[in-house]
Amino acid sequence: MKVEAWIFGVTTVFLVLVSPAYWFITDGSEHGADWTGTSALVMTTLLSAMVALYLGFHANRMDSRPEDLKDGEIADGAGEMGFFPPYSWWPLWCAATLGLIVFSLAVLAWWLFIIAVVLGAVAVSGWIFEYYRGVYAH
Repeated sequence: MKVEAWIFGVTTVFLVLVSPAYWFITDGSEHGADWTGTSALVMTTLLSAMVALYLGFHANRMDSRPEDLKDGEIADGAGEMGFFPPYSWWPLWCAATLGLIVFSLAVLAWWLFIIAVVLGAVAVSGWIFEYYRGVYAH
C-alpha cells in the first residue's frame, strides 16, 4: 500500500503546482479567470491528498501484502482472493431505472419520475436480496 500512497502523493504535488498555474493562465483572458476549471482542479487536489493520507496512514498499520515485499514470490499470493458474485441482471435494471429517473427530471415528467422511482426500488431490492433466494442463496 505504500506504493499506492506514493502515487497519490506525487499526483497531489503535481496538482498543487498545476492548480495555481491554471488559475494564473486563465486569469489573463478577456473573460476573467475560469473558476469552474480552477475549482475542479482544487477539489481534485484535495481528493488526491485525502486518498494519499488515508493510504499512507493505513500502510504502516497493515500487514504487508506479498506484492509489497521485496523478496515476495508469486506463490505467496496464492489462495482465496474473496467472493466474486456470478452474473446478475439486477445492475442493468438499476442503471436503466436511474437513467429513466434522470430523463424524467430533465423533461419534468413527474408522473414518469414516480414510476421510475418505484421501479428503481424494486431493482435495488432485487439486487440487494439476490443472494437470499434462488440458485445462489446462502
